[in-house]
Amino acid sequence: MEIKEIIISQFAQDDLNEITDYYFSKSPSYVNKIITEFEENVMSLRQFPKSGRIVSELEKQGIEEYRELIQDKYRIIYEISDDIIIVHTIIDGRRNFEDLIISKLSRYYRAK
Repeated sequence: MEIKEIIISQFAQDDLNEITDYYFSKSPSYVNKIITEFEENVMSLRQFPKSGRIVSELEKQGIEEYRELIQDKYRIIYEISDDIIIVHTIIDGRRNFEDLIISKLSRYYRAK
């Protein structure tokens, strides 16, 4: 499968900004690490789009189109759509996933 484009949704960008804003005053070097790792992880999807696992909480509900990459304590949620990858959101893995994903994905569908 050849991936022609990777799209970072505005929601995922907002999530990344929120994460980096939180850590910036504590450790600017950690912020650089987060951003670098995010870029590397997402860009690796161009070669290995199915490297992320199907999101288990959604799979239990019969929803199998969303995959996730784990980065530190964060879950990068993405979808493969033909030859495009769409990164939808970044979720703190320490929080209640089901509540967050329903809220985050519903904002996505409301914006469509």
